Amino acid sequence: MALVKLLELLLCSFFLVGCHSSQSSQQVSSAPHPKGEPSPLGEDNLSFPWSRLRLPRYIIPLHYHLVLQPNLTTLRFTGSVQIQIDVQNNSNWVVLHSKGLQISKATILDHNFVLPVLHNPSHEQIGIFSPRVLSSGQKYFLYIEFGAEFAEGFYGFYKSTYKTSKGETRTLASTHFEPTSARMAFPCFDEPSFKANFSIQIRRSPQYISLSNMPIVKTVELHGGLLEDHFAPSVKMSTYLVAFVICDFKSVTATTTSGIKVSIYAAPEKWEQTHYALEVAVKMLDFYEEYFNIPYPLPKQDLIAIPDFQSGAMENWGLTTYRETSLLYDPLTSSVSDKLWVTMVIGHELAHQWFGNLVTMKWWNDIWLNEGFARYMEFISAEATYPNLKVEEYLLHTCFAAIGHDSLNSSRPISSPAENPTQIKEMFDTVSYEKGACVLHMLRHFLTDEVFQSGIVRYLRKYSFGNAQNQDLWDSLANVRLNGRFLHCQHSHREHLDLTAIMNTWTLQKGIPLVTVTRKGPRLLLRQHSFLWHIPLTYRTDTSSIIHRHLMTSTSDSIHIGEEASWVKINSDMTGYYVVHYEDDGWDVMAKLMRENHTALSYKDRTHLIHNAFQLVSAGHLSLNKAMDLIGYLQLEKHTVPLLEGLGYLEAFYNLIEKINELELTKDLGRYILHFFRAVIDQQTWSDSGSVSERRLRSEVLSLACHLDYPPCLERANQHFQEWLQSNGTLNLPTDVAETVYSVGAQHDHGWNSLLDTYKISLSEAQKNKILQALTSSRDTEKLQRLLQLGLEGKVIRSQDLSSLILMVARNPKGHYLAWNFVKKNWDELVEKLVFLGSFSIRHILIGTTGQFSSPDDLIEVQLFFESIKEQASQLRATQIALDNMKKNIRWIQRNLEILRKWLNEQTL
Repeated sequence: MALVKLLELLLCSFFLVGCHSSQSSQQVSSAPHPKGEPSPLGEDNLSFPWSRLRLPRYIIPLHYHLVLQPNLTTLRFTGSVQIQIDVQNNSNWVVLHSKGLQISKATILDHNFVLPVLHNPSHEQIGIFSPRVLSSGQKYFLYIEFGAEFAEGFYGFYKSTYKTSKGETRTLASTHFEPTSARMAFPCFDEPSFKANFSIQIRRSPQYISLSNMPIVKTVELHGGLLEDHFAPSVKMSTYLVAFVICDFKSVTATTTSGIKVSIYAAPEKWEQTHYALEVAVKMLDFYEEYFNIPYPLPKQDLIAIPDFQSGAMENWGLTTYRETSLLYDPLTSSVSDKLWVTMVIGHELAHQWFGNLVTMKWWNDIWLNEGFARYMEFISAEATYPNLKVEEYLLHTCFAAIGHDSLNSSRPISSPAENPTQIKEMFDTVSYEKGACVLHMLRHFLTDEVFQSGIVRYLRKYSFGNAQNQDLWDSLANVRLNGRFLHCQHSHREHLDLTAIMNTWTLQKGIPLVTVTRKGPRLLLRQHSFLWHIPLTYRTDTSSIIHRHLMTSTSDSIHIGEEASWVKINSDMTGYYVVHYEDDGWDVMAKLMRENHTALSYKDRTHLIHNAFQLVSAGHLSLNKAMDLIGYLQLEKHTVPLLEGLGYLEAFYNLIEKINELELTKDLGRYILHFFRAVIDQQTWSDSGSVSERRLRSEVLSLACHLDYPPCLERANQHFQEWLQSNGTLNLPTDVAETVYSVGAQHDHGWNSLLDTYKISLSEAQKNKILQALTSSRDTEKLQRLLQLGLEGKVIRSQDLSSLILMVARNPKGHYLAWNFVKKNWDELVEKLVFLGSFSIRHILIGTTGQFSSPDDLIEVQLFFESIKEQASQLRATQIALDNMKKNIRWIQRNLEILRKWLNEQTL
């Protein structure tokens, strides 16, 4: 015993922290060894050698040789991994990640004996002890055998099922490793900076196929009728990008201009729905190769629709995985919005093949370098390849979503610390995606398209197959050389541009700037609030069509615009990420301009003004009267985007008020909306004709009109629904109004039951989503309760749709408290079903079910529940976001309810 303890003390000198100091707080267990292979040293005499969440840096993985044998009957898998490691400090220990795996054997090849394996489950790590010192500067092969059951849920190596039209259940196995779940499938160094090459072999029954990141180079027949697929060695990549699927799917294939083989995989009976995705993927890969001026580095790109999938999609290199609604497009049941969604998601995942896969953030605190870029590239790629989809109209709403989140105290900086798996998962949020994209949009306009594109190409080339952080991006963008000289952006300050100083204000502090504008004769006085930001201001006046630029780097500033300018619009086309408040009579000037000559402003500027006004109402800086007066011009508006922005706020107020027992006010507001937008409602056709913008307007406007019980809308929807019923569900409704038709039909028992029956057998996920929305619109609480129970059971309604289902019920005034009580009652089961506490599903449930609570009593009720789950709630930022949202709603009601009541009474309808 003394000898062992002495050995341990000696080993400690190779670690940055003590071997024993942290053990009192960690659970340590040892893995069993196979019979007949005794360990040279008893595990009971060893303590786990590492106390940190992040792995030590003294051992670097170079190459993984992974062999897996999944069994889709027993729902287990076994495997072995041989990892070539580079040792950079003398040590007897190898510490790596493993979660839920039974390790049956570990050895260093050529050492000829089985090694002790210690487990630290709280850190999801194992420590492998070698009595023979692993020498600095040497490379070794670590060999581990392991096994486990397929994971329950949606992470790691998990099972999925689908039903054929004959009712037969088929099973497949798929992976989802981002951010920290590769360790659930094989022991590995599961951090993004530990990049390595992977050689993968998968054993399967002949009725299945297997897919992985690389193409199959050969298939070998084994004893017992099994086949073993050998995949080509991968490029150097992070563990979270490894992927494999074993299934019986069918595919369609095409080739890009540069010879990349692109295939779309789906369940056999959904094969017909794969063709649009194939067209998009080929176009997008061609576009990205040209835009980034870097060839796609793999020989193939597979896209596969997984029946059970929690998020929208995952960018595994060469094998991107998707929820079925994100990849499959059925012309008979998919709306134009569904088509746009498929296009954007494919654009996002293929952008990741460069941003994220080729160049990866060093650590998860900078996940926005992956997700913000991919989110932004969705718009750039779709605009270039599918201009008819008008995606630029949606970028505004991306930024509006970010501002709504960012205006809460519970927001966070774009770059934020994240250490444990729950914190890391919470980084995949509105700030990383939407705010990241909008800050990049601002940067692109600030630097010019040419400089921005050249800078990111420089960044991607410099850090290819490696890792980077914020500073690396700023350096690449700041040092772009064009036409033989360094080019810095055009702005009013001509001194050398310090891009790092500018961008650090956007990534290292939370929130959004509020710029207050005051007109003083020929000058505009500017003030910014909260923090000090470096704001690339843009503005336009009525005296010139030129967009002026000004970099605001102090808390107060001024701009000369001249006496003759009658109006000035700050933040032209909302290319900047900041809110503008026009003080004194500034908002009256804007409202007058909109009434008298709204086309003097672009549709983006008009939309931006509407959004800013109502944001300022929520923040208490502007009277609701002023914002309502501003949107009075909308009866003249011909463009979809500002029209829907104004309508969206009125609908949001209606949804808030109808849940607080204000029957008369709810009725008055509904009557006002129908009166104000009647001309727009009445001119809509119940068809799929027109442009993308017109179709989107039709879908939104008719949905709201029927929700407000507008008789002509209800009559037309009922007529369509009866025709659909009489056809036994075989009639294809116009896709853009199908959800509205279903929702009206769902208000009656027979219609609701017929829809549920169709839901059970439909092969179109797009149709099923519309039906589920309709089913949750029922005013019968027993039906809503039944749906929630079906979601919890996970058979008729898949567990992947449970969080969406709960939110749909919560949006229904009759299901408002029903959904919240369901969450409280079934909290433990929900966390277990949705696997990870920090998953976006849990986040959406907490924020979504409480999102329209607006009374102090509601707030107390939610606080008490969070207190009852304190240990979990304290780990989640989502609980603070939920509480902030409720406080915001309470303030809005207290400030604006009587103002709205009075304003509506003054309107002549």
